[in-house]
Amino acid sequence: MSQNTLASFLLPAGFARPGVGAVLREASLVGEAGRHVVRRVGDRRVRHATPYGDRAPERFADPVVLVPGFLAGDLSLSLMSTVLRQRGFRTYRSHIRANVGCTLNAAAQLEARLESIAMRRGSRVQVVGHSLGGMLARGVAVRRPDLVSGIVTMGSPMLAPGAHHLALTASVDVLVRLSRAGLPGLMSEECVGGACARQSFDESREPLADDVAFTAIYSRRDGIVDWRACVDPIAVPVEVTASHVGMAVDPRVVDQVSAALATQLTPLSAVEVDRGVSA
Repeated sequence: MSQNTLASFLLPAGFARPGVGAVLREASLVGEAGRHVVRRVGDRRVRHATPYGDRAPERFADPVVLVPGFLAGDLSLSLMSTVLRQRGFRTYRSHIRANVGCTLNAAAQLEARLESIAMRRGSRVQVVGHSLGGMLARGVAVRRPDLVSGIVTMGSPMLAPGAHHLALTASVDVLVRLSRAGLPGLMSEECVGGACARQSFDESREPLADDVAFTAIYSRRDGIVDWRACVDPIAVPVEVTASHVGMAVDPRVVDQVSAALATQLTPLSAVEVDRGVSA
């Protein structure tokens, strides 16, 4: 895709694409995944050494939906979901198999998913979004504060969606070309340079309702997007040391997500747990 295809407003002044070599930092994903395995083994040992009656974690009332990043699906956040469930959070998939389509359509799909969960659980929903998933979460939170009680974003360049590595631009270019060739369900030119892109960008910059919590997790080691674009001025900023892709699996990032949710969510009373309000 040429630079002109990507709308100029997606790369405001003050932000920049990561350098060509920046993507090499993403190689730390191997170590981050290994750190996750080591943590899981340690946690399993602790659980086995803990009396059964003392293993139940504190339960939280608000359901949590995890939204994957660009080119990814729900599977990319399955490890994080497992850990959060072990810590008492009721997690749900977004039902996004591959985040490669029109952002407005994806946002509408996410909104419908949140409506379904909120109706089923009788409460508003927390949304954890990775990269593009966080941008979708923020847009839905702007439109539907009645559905969203809080969001946690991870490496989501809301302030400058165009401040991404050239390798990502090439992936977008492939999707646009396939869409132009007639393949349905993929990003089109409107999604990266037209009215669709403008609406998505504007919604990701609008203020949130006062009762919608917002935590923005970012990493200066991010090799895919400009980390500065991930620090929304209205969010509680949390810096981590992780690659862009590795945020989905690094246990240190999961700890920060868990801490943010624990601060933003409401613990269930013992009576509610006994009644089976949470799984």
